[in-house]
Amino acid sequence: MLAMTPWVRKLLIANVAMFFLYPLSPVDLSFYPPAIVVRPWTLVSYMFLHAGPMHLLFNMIGLYFFGPRVEGRLGAKGFLWLYLLSGLGAALFHFVFSREYPVVGASGAVYGVLLAFAMYWPRVRIYLWAILPIEAWLLATLLVLGSLYAGVNPSMGSRTAHFAHLGGLAFAFVFIKWWEWQKGAAKRDFDKKLHPEASPTGIMGDRLATARWKGIVLDSLHELNRGEVVRLLAKVESEGAGHLRLSERQFLDRMSAD
Repeated sequence: MLAMTPWVRKLLIANVAMFFLYPLSPVDLSFYPPAIVVRPWTLVSYMFLHAGPMHLLFNMIGLYFFGPRVEGRLGAKGFLWLYLLSGLGAALFHFVFSREYPVVGASGAVYGVLLAFAMYWPRVRIYLWAILPIEAWLLATLLVLGSLYAGVNPSMGSRTAHFAHLGGLAFAFVFIKWWEWQKGAAKRDFDKKLHPEASPTGIMGDRLATARWKGIVLDSLHELNRGEVVRLLAKVESEGAGHLRLSERQFLDRMSAD
């Protein structure tokens, strides 16, 4: 786990502070869909309220353990957008599927942070209740399936906002995909301007380049070059050609031209 990061610290403090200050508030800050027109601020304020100490505790534990590493990856701006958009997505899904009930809690936002963690580090083991090991990708999958099942089975009798959880997960997924795309696109544009002779990028360019690189005859290469080609091809397979640095693309281009 990384050291505490700025926005994780601020969000922890804000959630805990609101837990104690909310009883003193003269207005209702929970999100109640039928009242959204006259209380639009509740789309944000509801994320900082909790139904009880255990509700607060579990959400803050999730934010504390998963948030710093995600903020370290996305940066402060990216992390804050992830958190707020996941919370807004949770409110939107609740509005569509469970509008007759009020909702409070940071669960949708924290689920979004957890999903981002699983997308970036899918094989990291998480110990549930400090005992049961489970890889991050599997935990995220179980959260999606569990929330979906509970959401479509009201007979389970829970007042938990399961569709709100799904909204947080869905918006987080879309945001991470967009974030990585625009970050990669910006880098490719910058590299193209610096090195106009570089191999073409973009979806079709990456596909053509990947096919060419996979045609490299490994047995004809020096042992050191062979190992580097194998490593880079594995990176292309797992992350996509768009994640290669310019120097890595140029190396593969040289090897495929030999």
